[in-house]
Amino acid sequence: MASFEPGWGDLPGPLADFWTERHLCTLTTLRADGSPHVVPVGVALDPEQECAWVITGGGSVKARHLRSPGRVAACQVDGARWSTLEGTAVATADPADVARAVERYAARYRQPRVNPERVALRITVSRFLFGPGLLREQQ
Repeated sequence: MASFEPGWGDLPGPLADFWTERHLCTLTTLRADGSPHVVPVGVALDPEQECAWVITGGGSVKARHLRSPGRVAACQVDGARWSTLEGTAVATADPADVARAVERYAARYRQPRVNPERVALRITVSRFLFGPGLLREQQ
């Protein structure tokens, strides 16, 4: 296992590509008792704003967990290739943030359905972890 700590301008090509390809992810947030809550999501990197985004309904458990900033991990896997990003996230209903998150989500996945209750989870990434399947692509 290897890790990379942003410097967003130095994000290795294969790692950036992997987080741009269409892969569903899991997002882990923490319950009040410290136990993990893991759910499937779409995660979209935003190198320009140096973060990652998740869109969700404002009443979702993950959004409620992140009303105050909290630690998160998002993981995706494709065969031998995998990567996890770790960081701190917060739920935001700010219209500009939600619009940016939707834009980034649509670029990676598809245009999401209209959801007037939508919020964005803004993840400040502290590091990426990745397996040897991605390292082989760098050689």
